[in-house]
Amino acid sequence: MLYFPRWKRLLVWLVVIIGVVVALPNILPQALLNQLPTVYSKLHLPMGVDLQGGSRLVVQLPKSEIAERDATIDVMKRRLDIGAAGFEDYSIAKQSRDKIRIEVPGLFDVQLLKDIVSVTARFSLYEEDTSVSVNDVVMGKVARPEGTIVTYSMDDPPVSYLLKDHPFLTNDNIAGAYAEKNVNTGGSLLTVALDSEGQQKLSDFTRKNPDKRLIIVFDNEVLAAMRFPVPIDDGYIRVGPLPDDVAHNLETVLTTGPLPTDLTFIEERTVGGDLGSAYAKAGLHAAFGALVIVAVFMVLSYGLLGLTADVALAANLMMLVAVLSLVGTPLTLAGFAGLVLIIGVSVDANILIYERVREARRNNYSVTQAVEAGFSGAMSTIVDANVTTFIAALVLFMLGTGPIHGFALTVTIGILTSLFTTFTFTRMMISWWIRTFHPREIPQRIIRIIPPNTSIRFMKLGKITLALSTVLIILTGGLYVTAGVNYGIDFAGGSLAVLEAKNGKADIYDIASRVNDLNIGGVNVSPTKRPSEAELTIASQENGEDAEQTVAVKLRGEFGNDYTLQRLDIVGPTVSSELSRVSALAIFVSLLAIFIYVLWRFRWQFAIGAVLTTVHDIIILVGIFLLFQWQFNLWSIAALLAIIGYSLNDTIVVYDRVRSLLKKRGNIDMRSLVDIAINRTLSRTILTSLATLLAHIPLYYFGGADMKDFASVLLIGIIIGTYSSIFIAGPMLVLLKVKPKQTGIEGS
Repeated sequence: MLYFPRWKRLLVWLVVIIGVVVALPNILPQALLNQLPTVYSKLHLPMGVDLQGGSRLVVQLPKSEIAERDATIDVMKRRLDIGAAGFEDYSIAKQSRDKIRIEVPGLFDVQLLKDIVSVTARFSLYEEDTSVSVNDVVMGKVARPEGTIVTYSMDDPPVSYLLKDHPFLTNDNIAGAYAEKNVNTGGSLLTVALDSEGQQKLSDFTRKNPDKRLIIVFDNEVLAAMRFPVPIDDGYIRVGPLPDDVAHNLETVLTTGPLPTDLTFIEERTVGGDLGSAYAKAGLHAAFGALVIVAVFMVLSYGLLGLTADVALAANLMMLVAVLSLVGTPLTLAGFAGLVLIIGVSVDANILIYERVREARRNNYSVTQAVEAGFSGAMSTIVDANVTTFIAALVLFMLGTGPIHGFALTVTIGILTSLFTTFTFTRMMISWWIRTFHPREIPQRIIRIIPPNTSIRFMKLGKITLALSTVLIILTGGLYVTAGVNYGIDFAGGSLAVLEAKNGKADIYDIASRVNDLNIGGVNVSPTKRPSEAELTIASQENGEDAEQTVAVKLRGEFGNDYTLQRLDIVGPTVSSELSRVSALAIFVSLLAIFIYVLWRFRWQFAIGAVLTTVHDIIILVGIFLLFQWQFNLWSIAALLAIIGYSLNDTIVVYDRVRSLLKKRGNIDMRSLVDIAINRTLSRTILTSLATLLAHIPLYYFGGADMKDFASVLLIGIIIGTYSSIFIAGPMLVLLKVKPKQTGIEGS
């Protein structure tokens, strides 16, 4: 197994080198990157909206207009493509059957984005009806003449107009539009060019009706009322003066055509450039810190073999970044969290192998034989453990949304690259070491945490630990009834804003007073770790999606002069309800898929034991959420699914050893056999837990509020998962009366 033909060595090195080359643009300084060919520099992994700042919107189509989704996306893309809009590197994609997601990095004026992508842009010219006074019609003094409609202007207060009910010209008659500065009156002039049919209609009308007005209506509001004392034969309608931004927006939407349907904003997230940059630095520091700490830990634990694992870990991360660069998915803050998690997953495989190697060496295998036994013996366990984690990540990728989608993608790809480096690159390096230096002994540990050949009677405590866990589960149920869940805006709806003072410190009391005057309701103002910032959490408004958007308008209007809105998340009732449903579905589907896999690999007792152990971990973790009233949001779901993968990983390692022992020593008492299995995997369990815990400490230390919460949940979840793999998973097999003939397929 340690022998590598020349062609295989070359192939492995080729894959690793390609990964490094593709990933390099993400490491090289920008000045050097600018000197490289454009094709190569484009391999740079793009930053998500939350890391470079920008805006993210989710809009919903009416249920009756779902068929128009793709056409709506096409119109949006045309609007953002044209030069007047000035947007670059945007992303527009379907999020579900009736929802569209728009992301524009570097754009902080979210209202401008809304004006561009959401206006229907129905442009019409109507003939004014002057047979009766429009004021008399509005006041009810006279009946509205048949074949007429009343429309109002955009002014404040609005002006009413009585129009013929059939438009004289429509969007179909527009050949183009452009805005230009009006040097005489100031502002901008919007020129609308008509097609031949429209040109003829306008020419005929202005010749015959020099005293009549044509009313320009844009999205059911009067834009202008125009009288043409001389015939218009050139086919151009000139409207103005208009504010520059209004004229340019009209140019954009009229040039690209109307949207086929009305849209509703159901989610809005904006991150300022400074905050995005801070998030990016925090993510880099967390990932680098995790890499350094884990690398040192592996060397201390395994000496030269640990150094080999570190080289493989570096190669794994480079290959992961390379794949992400080729896929082109933007790196998000959650993606950094995924990188940190993969560091733990990657070294876990090496720990499994190295512990098997040490065990074989203690059984008087030669160094070569011990290494062979380590890789062959751990392969089945590593595959099973990683598949369960992969399933949880894949479900989150398929059902997740927003930044969490990036976390799931990073973990999913990272598991695959980790398996590749473990079974090819690591094995090849160790093979070269053995062939070159002919070692007579395995490198010694610098530190020893767990002594070899432990014989702890864990099953003696089985009844106590099961009883303790039962009590904790009951207490969790009591906390759920009495304290309830502290849902974040992702699940409860509402808004979250971060204000940064333009000068000096943020005045928390002044902000709270001013927010109360806005009559928003349900507002909590709290400081952040930066004195210049304040965080506002605003409860969901009662009047639906439009009410949530009104909150954003009020906040910008009230605080725009003395504060910068560094972050604004708005989640409407539709999104919060859907996220709750999808999150519950993600956890259920993960557990079901994992149950089916473990059932196929281990038979039903192992499958039930693994799933019940994982459910135990989830419930205990939720209990901690309830006890400390931690906010439950999308990051919490990502952490729970990560813990599902981690807990199952630990449990599978123990179960795989139980299965193997049942085949060899199936005649001994089941309690004793489980004790032997746990003791033989104890060093791996503790070392993996420590490595993963150490990896997430920088995430907690450097991360912002979201990353701290995520890291906190993972740190506690890892401890719970370690406890359950020893004290819950084993007793489950005893309770389910596993017998040798029921152990399933050949174990490791």
